[in-house]
Amino acid sequence: MKRAILLYVILVSLFGFGMYLTLDHGRHLLPPKPSADVAATITHTASASSSGASSLLSALNENAKGPLSRLLLQVIVIMVATRTVGALFARFGQPPVIGEMAAGILLGPSLLGWVWPEAFSFVFPKESMGILQLLSQIGVCLFMFVVGMELEVSHLRRNTDKVVLVSHTSIMFPFLLGSVAALYLYSEYAAPGASLPAFALFMGIAMSITAFPVLVRILEARGIAKTPLGTMAITCAAVDDATAWGILAFVVAIVRATGLGSTIFNLSLVIAFVALMIWAVRPRLPHWLGLDRTSDAMPGRGTMAAALLIMTISALVTEVIGIHALFGAFLAGVMMPRKEYFLNYLVVRLENFSSLFLLPLFFAFSGLRTQATLLNDAASWLICLAIIGIAMLGKLGGTMFIARLMGSKWNDAFALGALMNTRGLVELVALNIGYDLGILSPTIFAMMVLMALVTTFLTGPLLSLAEHMKRRPVAAIAVS
Repeated sequence: MKRAILLYVILVSLFGFGMYLTLDHGRHLLPPKPSADVAATITHTASASSSGASSLLSALNENAKGPLSRLLLQVIVIMVATRTVGALFARFGQPPVIGEMAAGILLGPSLLGWVWPEAFSFVFPKESMGILQLLSQIGVCLFMFVVGMELEVSHLRRNTDKVVLVSHTSIMFPFLLGSVAALYLYSEYAAPGASLPAFALFMGIAMSITAFPVLVRILEARGIAKTPLGTMAITCAAVDDATAWGILAFVVAIVRATGLGSTIFNLSLVIAFVALMIWAVRPRLPHWLGLDRTSDAMPGRGTMAAALLIMTISALVTEVIGIHALFGAFLAGVMMPRKEYFLNYLVVRLENFSSLFLLPLFFAFSGLRTQATLLNDAASWLICLAIIGIAMLGKLGGTMFIARLMGSKWNDAFALGALMNTRGLVELVALNIGYDLGILSPTIFAMMVLMALVTTFLTGPLLSLAEHMKRRPVAAIAVS
């Protein structure tokens, strides 16, 4: 012990003596001569430092306005707000994702920017939105990758005739109603430069989407996922999800095309890439991921890295083709090998990271775009209510009607319609695509976001109403 201490003291002394000799020798060296540009930068920095030294608060304020400081502050504010509001909604029996969506809107100009504009402009200045958008897009790609993995392909083969009829009716009916409504909304609420076909297609697809992940979580929370109603709802939502995303991909390809030839070329690329993923990539994935060399052993970090690389390549290809990166991420998730231990390993890790850290950024970014203050008169609020009514009539009413025709009881048909009326986060993804493509104006975007919130929020109360009505005859018989 004493020998080690002595050796340590000697080494430190030698180090100090060496540093002294080095710096002492350096005093005789001539300083470098800076160029004019560098000299001006040094002078500006020196003057800024001397003026900043006069005020510590001013210096701290400048540091807080740096890009990294601003981003970290945004992440803190967003995570606290989404977790708090999400937990509050969960206490009232609502999925936390609805509260997180609401928190994103509350952080935007609809509330924070209206009540406390100074704080809003400090935390979310316009010049910082680019970085926030990119991070949120990465979160959405991871989310869609997980959605694709959770999409149980075997569900698509159960009760095929009834499932396909119910799910596709629940798409076509609201799609048609949304497209008809677009005829009356186009002149005043479409974005400048948007064509009527593009606006009508996006209004139709926005009305017809079902949020498959949110629906599954609602069923699991109520303990009815394994019941005939829950199984039917999950199966229909799975078919609905796959069909709706396919339609949306084609709509985006058509909208981004500049003419008939460009449209045919884009659609051909989409079809070719999907065919490549199904018949060339999918059979080789177990080998590429190393799953053919293990049985049920826990996949390693290399397997996760390979899966994420495949997701990223697929997302890049669809982005280059022109149908948005999230479609490639979703397709990669669907193509993943259907090995339960492998899917559970990936889903748990990626979903926790994306839902807790990255997706709140997407909620906030969507909220920053949602300007509810644009609905500043009775007419605009009436139009918003009409959109909500059309969305519910198309999705809930269409599903309930066709389910009843297929032999379901009215109560079960109503409950199925209420579940298929769930939109949630998936709706926000589609709306943001329409906004980014310059099809939806800020006003109609705000109306559609409110529609997504209201219809998803109503799923729980409508299911409770269906359960109450189902128990009511039993209670009447018991009394008699």
